[in-house]
Amino acid sequence: MGPEGKRLLNIVILGFGFMLMFTAFQTCSNIEQTVIKSFNNTEFHGSGYTSMAIIYGVFSASNLIAPSVVTVIGPQLSMFFSGLLYSGYIAMFIYPYTWSFYTASVLVGIGAAVLWTAQGNVLAINSTDDTIGRNSGIFWALLQFSLFFGNLYIYLAWHGHVHITDKDRQTVFISLTVISLVGCFLFFLIRKPDPEVAPADVTESLLQAESTESSSTVSSPRPSVSSQALDAFVKACKMFVTKEMLLLSICIGYTGLELTFYSGVYGTCIGAMTQFGHDAKSLIGISGICIGIGEILGGVVFGMLNKSSRCGRNPVVLLGLITHYVAFYLIFINITSDAPLAPEAGTDLQAYIPPSVGVALLCSFLLGLGDSCFNTQLLSIIGFTFRDNSAPAFAVFKFIQSIMAALAFFYSNYLLLHWQLLILVLVGFLGTVTFFMAEWMAEIRRRESDYDSI
Repeated sequence: MGPEGKRLLNIVILGFGFMLMFTAFQTCSNIEQTVIKSFNNTEFHGSGYTSMAIIYGVFSASNLIAPSVVTVIGPQLSMFFSGLLYSGYIAMFIYPYTWSFYTASVLVGIGAAVLWTAQGNVLAINSTDDTIGRNSGIFWALLQFSLFFGNLYIYLAWHGHVHITDKDRQTVFISLTVISLVGCFLFFLIRKPDPEVAPADVTESLLQAESTESSSTVSSPRPSVSSQALDAFVKACKMFVTKEMLLLSICIGYTGLELTFYSGVYGTCIGAMTQFGHDAKSLIGISGICIGIGEILGGVVFGMLNKSSRCGRNPVVLLGLITHYVAFYLIFINITSDAPLAPEAGTDLQAYIPPSVGVALLCSFLLGLGDSCFNTQLLSIIGFTFRDNSAPAFAVFKFIQSIMAALAFFYSNYLLLHWQLLILVLVGFLGTVTFFMAEWMAEIRRRESDYDSI
């Protein structure tokens, strides 16, 4: 197998590992608020929204140290140990306690920062300027298959259930824990890319730690672990205030807000709609499948077919915004405003139109499609602009995204649906405008690079 084939295989293995892990975790986050409402244990007082706010809050803070961790232990071990923390969080729901629930939330927040920083580094060092769009799309499509498989299982397991029993919950979360652990071990199949096709500055490649050590001379000793960690932290801080990252920050923040909405809030809204009949709980699974189909379609069309290299990234991002606006309007008229805050018995309020399951599932698809438009293009532009400093760049990306997701999970405990939708509309518009500006700067850089190579 040639060097390019090895790098592509690494991307595929990375995608399958994340697919299995997030089949478990995204399914867990999609149903946890509904599951918590059904607990028979009166001593448990946790909130799914609060847990996710803690996860993303800790996630955002931990991104400041994540590049240092990945630099010291390498991306493979970083992803493996982070995956174990994800598995522990899922396993906690088998026998839940309030203290373990929130402790696991803190730990998975730390693990998430390290996991996604390592993922961004592996993606960048296995890509070139010509393949970063394709590889981003392949990874994104494989990742989003997790929404399909996990939520299909939830639909089949809970079909016709009005109330989620302890046995139902334990069966589901034992299965999800095993799936997550399998994904963790897949990361050990990833191999270092061949030195001749890696970026010129091999010290930036966190997978090249061993080759760096062997090639270092006596007169130039290898930097200590502490100095490597400090250097990675300083690079992340400096990158945060670059012009390109500041422009992208609003768009990145928007993906954090809508991540919260489609992965937690919208499923809870569907489950609370008594007008959808007795199968409203199982519709949460179908909704997740529709989101996954939209995510996969977007990853295939705009990533694997590499449309961004021919038409630019701006049309894809604009399509994502329009898709989301259509979804937000339909949700506004189809779902009652109190649905995010309704008790387990659901809501009896009336929406602006007679609630339709078909419209609700169409909105799920549109949410997924629009999200893939934004995320594939953000992965592409960050991988292109900061390829020589990929780990700090993706750490900053996840720092911004996760802190906004934490904010959204926090206000989801209090705001009615229409206020949440209004926030998404405003931030989405501003994020799209600033992305256009960042893409314009990236295009100038690409042209200058092409001119210098003549």
